[in-house]
Amino acid sequence: MAIKNFVLDTNVILHDANCIMNFADNNIIIPMAVLEEVDKFKKGDEQKNFQARHFIRTLDSIYCDSTDFKEGAKLGEGKGILRIVAGDDTSPEVKKMFMTDFADHRILTVAYNMKYRDNNENVVLITKDINLRMKAKALGIKAEDYTSGTVRNVDTLYTGKCEIEDASGEISSKIFSEGLKISDFEKITEQKLTLNQYLTIKNNHNSILARYDSFSDKIRPVETKSAYGIRPRNAEQTFAMDALLDDNIPIVTISGKAGTGKTLLALACGLERRSSYKQIFVSRPIIPLSNKEIGFLPGDVKSKLNPYMQPLWDNLKVIKNQYAEKTKESQKIEDLTESGKLLIEPLAYIRGRSLNKIYFIVDEAQNLTPHEVKTIITRVGEGTKIIFTGDPHQIDTPYLDIHSNGLTYLISRFTGQKLFAHLTLEKGERSALAELASDLL
Repeated sequence: MAIKNFVLDTNVILHDANCIMNFADNNIIIPMAVLEEVDKFKKGDEQKNFQARHFIRTLDSIYCDSTDFKEGAKLGEGKGILRIVAGDDTSPEVKKMFMTDFADHRILTVAYNMKYRDNNENVVLITKDINLRMKAKALGIKAEDYTSGTVRNVDTLYTGKCEIEDASGEISSKIFSEGLKISDFEKITEQKLTLNQYLTIKNNHNSILARYDSFSDKIRPVETKSAYGIRPRNAEQTFAMDALLDDNIPIVTISGKAGTGKTLLALACGLERRSSYKQIFVSRPIIPLSNKEIGFLPGDVKSKLNPYMQPLWDNLKVIKNQYAEKTKESQKIEDLTESGKLLIEPLAYIRGRSLNKIYFIVDEAQNLTPHEVKTIITRVGEGTKIIFTGDPHQIDTPYLDIHSNGLTYLISRFTGQKLFAHLTLEKGERSALAELASDLL
């Protein structure tokens, strides 16, 4: 098979700083315009800023003093050659078609020159910018999205729950008495289950809630529990709280649209289980709104970050308002926040922290890349429980979509693991006005 030349756009690097290692033994081309753009993203506390700094450090380690820039640098066994292309981003033909001179067109010109001037047929522009891909195709250059870590079949993504219709009374009685062995359950129902999958088992006009317990290998009943004054309002929330309160399941993902109670349930269960952990850490990635970067907003660091963290404080206020102001439960929340036992901070602030015996909630996880999710999980120490919540259909960053975000990737990769549970919440508890707006807008 012929060696391909992959020309990378800046947004691919900001999406995954390790992207250059994912092209097998083909050539990876980095136009100088890309380095100039990456350099602009070095400063800041957002994930794209960390990606930019990581990529620059990676280049520095690859390009040692003896490396020939024209020949490129070998990336390792089974990997290709990395080349940084300088002074090759002008072309009369491209300039005639796209008169505006900016970074995208200079990157496109590098690919154009490789194909038409150097007569290289195996040139592929890799970019997450759909418009740039269209421009490349207009010039006869093959262009593709960067799909490493993407999930294709999102329509069949695991929901964590299922319903069993017309179940026999024998199933219900065995589940409640001593638990029903999974082998017996699958034999009776002819249905395969996933580890820690939740079930609504219906028998005539009655139904019971249950879970395939990965540790006992049995179907066991799920009890309705409350957590720091918060009670589940439907079966989905009952399932979610069962997983959140089970210390044997160290990683839980909860997805669903706004108003389904994802963050509220996770925070309430963390407060309920606070004695089992040294600290409750609640965090979310910072995604600027209306193109207003943190550095341009007025005030100190705390006042700049507060608007991004406010939804988490709002959920905490809902829990606190379950109790009168002077009660011990309300005072306990005050004590936890003042002592630092309960922290609500941007996700960027976890870097360098020790995550041992922590109840760790990562909110809005759909705005993370698969690489960022892997980085977070690999930092988790002994005795830590980590919960990812979010809505894969509500992406706030231009570099991700429903197929490539970290939450979707995590669900697809961890489904069926003994230490993992997932719930997709579909039944919201929003106001009638919010439901109407959701349907019409």
